[in-house]
Amino acid sequence: MNPLSHFDEAGRAQMVDVGEKPVTARRARASGRVRMEPETLRLIRDRRLAKGDVLEVARLAGGMAAKRTAELIPLCHPVPLDTVEVRFGFADDRAVTIEAEARATARTGVEMEALTAAAAAALTVYDMCKAADRAMTIEWIRLEEKSGGKSGPFTRR
Repeated sequence: MNPLSHFDEAGRAQMVDVGEKPVTARRARASGRVRMEPETLRLIRDRRLAKGDVLEVARLAGGMAAKRTAELIPLCHPVPLDTVEVRFGFADDRAVTIEAEARATARTGVEMEALTAAAAAALTVYDMCKAADRAMTIEWIRLEEKSGGKSGPFTRR
């Protein structure tokens, strides 16, 4: 059996058949961060960028992107999301942290939706701040945990 479920025995790409899987509660949480100059972070925190409230726009972008994951990532199933939450924090004086959580009651997981939300939020922070700081770095877009489904829970150590 091929351990890569998105390929058939001949190596051709295929969408995984989830038709026989049970509908269960699915949850995934992903994270990332945007590293920048301290002055850029102060502009974000003080809401002094000309484009507006960076984190509120990034929150909207994350949620919107999660809903369109199947359009962006080949072979992803469209998942009717119950909710998407995008939260921000400040790791230090040089980084905005992003946490995105997606939940659904479905036949397939929502890891890609959570990851897409985190990535889109990070890209939006970059886009809104690039006039102030072109050297920003998007880092560590990764799955932190997931639950539901046949493969069981996962939690990053």
